[in-house]
Amino acid sequence: MSRAFNFSAGPATLPEPVLLQAQSELLEWNNAGASIVELSHRGPEFIQVAAEAERDLRALMSIPDDYAVLFLQGGATAQQALIALNFAEPGQTVDYVVTGHWGKTALKQVKPYVNANIAANGEADGFRTIPARDSWALSKDAAYVHYTANETIHGVEFRDIPNTGAVPLIGDFSSSIVSEPLDVSKFGVIYAGAQKNLGPVGVSVVIVKRELLERAGQPRAEIFDYRAHVKGESMLNTPPTWNWYLAGLVFKWMLAEGGVEEFAKRNDRKSKLLYGVIDNSGGFYRNEVATAARSRMNVPFFLKDEALDKPFLKQAQDAGLISLKGHRALGGMRASIYNAMPEEGVQALAAFMQDFQQRHG
Repeated sequence: MSRAFNFSAGPATLPEPVLLQAQSELLEWNNAGASIVELSHRGPEFIQVAAEAERDLRALMSIPDDYAVLFLQGGATAQQALIALNFAEPGQTVDYVVTGHWGKTALKQVKPYVNANIAANGEADGFRTIPARDSWALSKDAAYVHYTANETIHGVEFRDIPNTGAVPLIGDFSSSIVSEPLDVSKFGVIYAGAQKNLGPVGVSVVIVKRELLERAGQPRAEIFDYRAHVKGESMLNTPPTWNWYLAGLVFKWMLAEGGVEEFAKRNDRKSKLLYGVIDNSGGFYRNEVATAARSRMNVPFFLKDEALDKPFLKQAQDAGLISLKGHRALGGMRASIYNAMPEEGVQALAAFMQDFQQRHG
C-alpha cells in the first residue's frame, strides 16, 4: 500500500499514526470486548474517551476553566445558526466581518434571527485581503462580533486577533484551530468543524465562555441550546462517538509531537516553502492574496494558462499528490497544508511544481 500526499481541504488528511492506532483498535478497544464505535456513549469506556479528549484539547489550547468545551454533531455551518439563537435576542444587531466564502455563509445562517450588520466586507477586491480594522463599521449595541479566522477557499487568514472592546468576539477557526498558540481568553466563542485540523468530518468543537451562557438568547428547542449541551456534557443525544474518539487520538498525537508551539513552526516552514515556489516562478504560478493576509493552511494558486490545469492535476496525481483542484467557487489549484500534512509532503509538492514549470514554462 502506498499512501499519497493528500492536500484536500476537508475532509482532510489525518496523521498516519492516528489511522494506524484506530485500525489496531477497531475490532476491540482496550480489552472491552467490542469496538469503541459499538460501545454505549454512556458506558464507562466511552466516558473515559470523552473525558480524555476534552482534557487533551484544553491542554493543547490552554483553555481557561471559565470556558466550556463542547463536542457536537454536524459541522461549523450548524454552529453558525446556533450562535445567533443562543447569544442574541430576536432582531438584535450582530456584527459580521466578511472576508471570504465562509464568512458569507455564516452571515446567511443568522439572517432569519437577527439584524445582521456587515461591519466589513472584502468582496469588492475579490477577497484578496482583510479590510483595515479602522474601516470596520461596528455597532455600539451589537450582541457580538463574528469573523472567520481563516478562509479555506480564498486563502485569507487573520494574523492577529481583532480587538472588539467589550463586545464578545466569536471566531470560526475551522481551518486554523490548533495550528499555533491562541489566546482563548480574548474570545466569547471559538468554534470549528473537525475535518480539517482536528479529526474526521461529523463532529464540531465549540469553546464558549461560561458567562455568555447566561444570555437568554431566542426561543429554541433544547437540542439547539448550548446550555443544555453543557449540562449534558455533549451527550444530550447520542454523539458521533467514532468521530469524537478519532479527534481525541489526534489531540494525543499533537501533544506527543510537541503541541501547538511545534506545529506553528512546522506550518510556518511549510507555507513559506510553498509560497516561495509560487512567488519565484516568474508568473508561471500566482497567488492573488495580499502577502500580509495569506493563509498558512490553505494556499490557492493559479497557473499562467488554464489549459495547463488538467495536465498539472493528472501529473500531480501520478506523482502521489492528490486533491489539488481548487474549489469550484474560485477555480485554479489549492493546497491545504494542515497540521497532519508532513513537511515531506509540501517538499514533494514544491519539487513537482518546479519540475512542471521547467517542462511547461
